[in-house]
Amino acid sequence: MGSLSDFLRNFLKNKGHFVFGSLLVAKICGFIGSLIIIRLLSENDFGLISIVASLSAVFLAFSGFGSQQILLRYGSIAKNSKERNAVSAYLLKQGFYYQILLSFIFLLCSFFYLDRFEKIIFLFIAFAVRLIGVFFYNHIQSQLRITRRNKEFARLNNVVNISGLVLILILTYFFGIIGYLIAMTLMPFFALFWFKSINLSEKIELKLSKKEIWKYGLFTAGTAVLGDALFSLDIILMGFLMNESAVANYKTAILIPANLTFIAMTFMQSDFPELARNHQNKNFIKYYISNYYKIFIPLCISIFFAMFLLDDFIVKLFFGEKYQGIETSFLILTSAFLLNMLMRNLYGNLLSAVGKMEYNTIISAIALVVLVALSIFLVPKFGIEGMAISQSVTLFITGLLLMSGFLSHYRKLS
Repeated sequence: MGSLSDFLRNFLKNKGHFVFGSLLVAKICGFIGSLIIIRLLSENDFGLISIVASLSAVFLAFSGFGSQQILLRYGSIAKNSKERNAVSAYLLKQGFYYQILLSFIFLLCSFFYLDRFEKIIFLFIAFAVRLIGVFFYNHIQSQLRITRRNKEFARLNNVVNISGLVLILILTYFFGIIGYLIAMTLMPFFALFWFKSINLSEKIELKLSKKEIWKYGLFTAGTAVLGDALFSLDIILMGFLMNESAVANYKTAILIPANLTFIAMTFMQSDFPELARNHQNKNFIKYYISNYYKIFIPLCISIFFAMFLLDDFIVKLFFGEKYQGIETSFLILTSAFLLNMLMRNLYGNLLSAVGKMEYNTIISAIALVVLVALSIFLVPKFGIEGMAISQSVTLFITGLLLMSGFLSHYRKLS
């Protein structure tokens, strides 16, 4: 169907570069923010934040009971701007009520930790408020996407993430963990400045079935929760099986490897509409997979050898001498996430594009069971290296299952 150069030209024509660029900025800001708190906070404080933030990530995936996913789909297929405004206004109101409920449930989770960590209740309160801010942030992002305002979407993301990073640096430096909590709580609320560019004032009757849209929202949010839970459950399990110092060491070891997959994920997000439009075109899918591997196999091999040769230097440079000793876990996780780019990321997104979301959901649920079982067995014996092995084996198994599921579907195409 075309060469690699044609494939790359088509990627640029999709006009996803605004989205790609802003997501890249967000990822870089998140990474630098993590480095800042690793450097400025004690191991115990960083471990506590990692525990609460990992649990918060599960609730973030369920923001507004999936209202932003509903807005993305049903707002995109709306016939005109009036219908889009009707959907947006309804989801903003109803989703906010659901988000208040979710934040309250998140606060209740703190009771499982109060007997072990004294200060943790303050972290839960701060992150509960942050969840509400993220709801507004997500809603505005979806509104900009459905109105095809990718440039404004990029500006929103850049302002929120860059200003948030500056705030984290200043407040954490001067006030420690309290300053960090204030910065993280305020950060998503910066998005409220974009409400002035979104017309939600018109009162228009919602023509869609409320039962239908919330069923869709809960299903897609549930899938997202299971997927995100895989990368939060390891931290949560470490909190129960080890201590906050071990949590900090594992969180540090996984920080760079987990962020490597961003390149592949963003690449496929930008191409997702094209994949969805061609979901029954067997030749296009074969062409896409072939060219994807032409790009990412050499990239993954290069990254692995660079990490293998420079692991000691990288750990010392980014995290400081106090985290030396995590190099083995760092390399195990690097290998796992590079394979993840070639298997789980690729075939999971392809399954979503062809409409097989339920298979993704099933595999995500299986992944949680596998991770828990392996962690209970390996972490008490091998510490953070045991958790690194558990997460790596889980990613590999689920990658194989997703690849198998997609190839089964692919063979049925005419």
